[in-house]
Amino acid sequence: MERVAFIIEETGQRIGCLLNPEMVVVRRLAGVRPRRSAGGPVTAAVLADDPLLYTGGGTTELRLDLLFDVSLAGSSIGTDNVRELTRPLWELAENAAREDGYSRPPLVRFVWGKTWNIPGVVAAVAERLESFTPGGAPRRSWLRMRFLRVAERTAPGATGRPVPGLPSELAPLGPAPSGPEIAPEQLRVLELSGGTSAANGRLPGERLDEIAYRVYGDPSYWKRLAEFNDVDDPMSLSAGDRLEVPPASALPERP
Repeated sequence: MERVAFIIEETGQRIGCLLNPEMVVVRRLAGVRPRRSAGGPVTAAVLADDPLLYTGGGTTELRLDLLFDVSLAGSSIGTDNVRELTRPLWELAENAAREDGYSRPPLVRFVWGKTWNIPGVVAAVAERLESFTPGGAPRRSWLRMRFLRVAERTAPGATGRPVPGLPSELAPLGPAPSGPEIAPEQLRVLELSGGTSAANGRLPGERLDEIAYRVYGDPSYWKRLAEFNDVDDPMSLSAGDRLEVPPASALPERP
């Protein structure tokens, strides 16, 4: 067993625990996804693989198996309930309110010796409780955690290059993109209504320029709306298709 710690960025609180180093799993997902249009996936019977949309970014995930035990010999912990030790880690998976009105899990660092120092958020926790007292209090917890790396906070003008001493595949990322954030309540989903005639068995949907004029007051926004929804052929829209409609400030800039 190895001693590791989680340090909450905003408060500096340190949460220590034991880690089984044979159970560390690192997983990387690249920033790609199948290409879609408003009518569904973009594919064809003659293709061996679905076309991909390269979105950038991606996720780096650590799966950690942690041990907490209040019955260890020589322990100075003054409790018989191990959940008093694991509760702070559960709270790291709760959304915390921020000054801007939105919420997110708190940023935390996973620190292990001089090699691992990774900023991230706790995406999920689950624990197996053992060694119960006569009163039902668990004294041992095997806690499994999904930890997602986030971009390292760097000073303006920093390059985001790897920091010496970190594993290269887990080295801090550069600054996060500065594009506008879209709150869930700001993103509308419109279901297209039908047109006046049918073609090839499909009822035509509303035109993008009509939707852009109705939503943004400017029909020229149709191109930016199409780009936001990965619509390659605006003429292929049909009744019942769904479009994501963000605030105008979140639409792609005009070329």
